[in-house]
Amino acid sequence: METETIVPIFGMLLTIIITLGAFVMVVYLRKFKNVERMTIIEKGLAPDLFNRERASAPTLRWSFLLIGAGFGFLIGYWLDSMFNMEEVGYFSMLFIFGGIGLGAAYFIEEKKNNGKN
Repeated sequence: METETIVPIFGMLLTIIITLGAFVMVVYLRKFKNVERMTIIEKGLAPDLFNRERASAPTLRWSFLLIGAGFGFLIGYWLDSMFNMEEVGYFSMLFIFGGIGLGAAYFIEEKKNNGKN
């Protein structure tokens, strides 16, 4: 076979394999979670172990992440226009300011949770 015919076939097979792999992974994760819960119940432990406290403010976390990403794009654009850094400035500032936004959201959530206790 020629290279031109192998590449599209490989691309389609790769997409199918990744999709099936993700589906199988989700099914097995759900199965093992159920098996774990049944084992805990059979041993007589308290079923309230399943009630894990969810993230208290996912909206806060997402808003800080997106604000940080937007600010990162802005600083990346500034670096690109001033120092001709091209893609490096955009991606580095995106990750740096996105991480700063997530860190700020974490500290605000911790402060809020410590105030409740």
